[in-house]
Amino acid sequence: MSASEHESPSAWPAILTWRAQQVSRMESVRVQLSGNRLKAYGRIVSARTETAPAFSASYDLVTDESGATKRLSMTVTLAERERQLSIARDDENMWLVQSQTGQTSRLTFDGALDVDVVFSPFFNALPIRRTALHRRIDSLILPVVYVWLPELEVKPATLSYSSEGDGVINLQSPVANTPLSVDDDGFIVEYPGLAERI
Repeated sequence: MSASEHESPSAWPAILTWRAQQVSRMESVRVQLSGNRLKAYGRIVSARTETAPAFSASYDLVTDESGATKRLSMTVTLAERERQLSIARDDENMWLVQSQTGQTSRLTFDGALDVDVVFSPFFNALPIRRTALHRRIDSLILPVVYVWLPELEVKPATLSYSSEGDGVINLQSPVANTPLSVDDDGFIVEYPGLAERI
């Protein structure tokens, strides 16, 4: 099946689920769409690997009418503890990051409008959908607020997206350089080396 033949869910809201290709990890998210506005409630569950402990990460995401992230709340559960993180973008495009300790930082993240989360194919759809890159041929270099799991570290990062058409978008990120297959709504169908939608 070519990338262009991957169908989007026939109705919204929908539940999208990905299975990791090389480790025991899954992500499932309930997505509600209203134009470019998006609400998502999801969870990433990962078994222990050579480099990371077993964890569960649940999240609640809301974007504005343009598809830019407004708020992300995340809870990471490890065997020995639970951590929480809250990220929100204000009307001046400043990001308020509140950590587990309750400390709040106000940062620009180089003008980022999107959040990305390591191990998650879902979050790659945010800039793709916001810029309609799945509907045109173009190349973009975008700053993002990047969340590392399971540590819940928040750092600035730059992602590069290049659309070839036919449902293929090349990604360069802090952890990958790979072609993504997307459906007609811009959601990831296959992220080689990370996960595929089931």
